[in-house]
Amino acid sequence: MSHQIRRFAPADREAMLAFADSLPEHDLLFLGRDLRHPRVIEAWLGAIEEGWIDSLVAIDKGKLVGSAALVRDPLSWSAHVSEIRLLVASDKRGAGLGRDLLEGIYSIAMERGLAKLTAQMTPDQIGSVMLFESLGFRAEALLKDQVRDRAGTSYDLAMLSHDVARVAAQHHAFGLENEHQS
Repeated sequence: MSHQIRRFAPADREAMLAFADSLPEHDLLFLGRDLRHPRVIEAWLGAIEEGWIDSLVAIDKGKLVGSAALVRDPLSWSAHVSEIRLLVASDKRGAGLGRDLLEGIYSIAMERGLAKLTAQMTPDQIGSVMLFESLGFRAEALLKDQVRDRAGTSYDLAMLSHDVARVAAQHHAFGLENEHQS
């Protein structure tokens, strides 16, 4: 692979905005906030600095082509749960970049000792659903008409989850402790 994966840093601010601008709006719907706004990127970088988000970026030939984030709220009742957000440039899909980012962010989740991971996406994003399912995520909920694009079109939102403790127990039972995915 020709890409490099590393932590998202303040110096990547403009590259992240350019990356977000290059994505179809439909790819951004599950994020809750529109990444194409500089204030959203600033808030993201602030949350990284405060320790609420871990984030990786993929760089290919000097261009930001993918991002993964591990978002958690350590002060909430669900401090043991973290949401994974994954974005990959349209022209880089299907080549393993999303898997590399997802595996990197999964490793960070393990280091953080999180018990449950979640991910959200529109159900029509078949490639994303299949990627998450290949790493042990399972469909948990479907929220009807949960998000709307700028034109006002409503879309369902699929919620997938991964029970880290259950998968670890299965790996232990089957002698697969060195495996990190199911």
